[in-house]
Amino acid sequence: MLVDTLIKTKHEDPVPIIPNALDAMYREHHSMVFRTAYRITGNVADAEDVLQTVFLRMARRDDSAEAVERPENYLRRAAVHAALDLVRARRSGAEVDLDRLPSTGGSRPDQDDLRELFRRALSELPARSAEIFTLRFFEGLTNPEIARALGISSITVAVTLHRTRRILQKNLRMPQ
Repeated sequence: MLVDTLIKTKHEDPVPIIPNALDAMYREHHSMVFRTAYRITGNVADAEDVLQTVFLRMARRDDSAEAVERPENYLRRAAVHAALDLVRARRSGAEVDLDRLPSTGGSRPDQDDLRELFRRALSELPARSAEIFTLRFFEGLTNPEIARALGISSITVAVTLHRTRRILQKNLRMPQ
């Protein structure tokens, strides 16, 4: 569990440093953080890495940092950002031509190829656009819920989603 993961060492002696509030937050929200990360990364190992990263960052927060008022929203956003960071970091150094989808024998790409291309295209978007798109289409939040979670207007959410969808559609056009 989280206690096994979050251990500080002092002169070779492991000392658990899990505040009760963080442990309770982990128990309540770890599955949501994992699901969010999995939807973006597409594999269990990466989603687990994101889960660990998010809660390690929470554990390392400065004691003087402001309290998290809405932990679910905060953790979901943290998971989106950490997962996108991981996908971006794992991209190869070469640019990916999204107009040239891999295929075998001239056939259309399979679903796994499309998912990978979609993840790459999503990781190339500006952070805010990718976050809003993920919250809407992967997490199923409504535009007003996203607006409240991010502290922006519903109109901004709608416009961002519209523009992001157009960019993704353009970048993911498949040859006929």
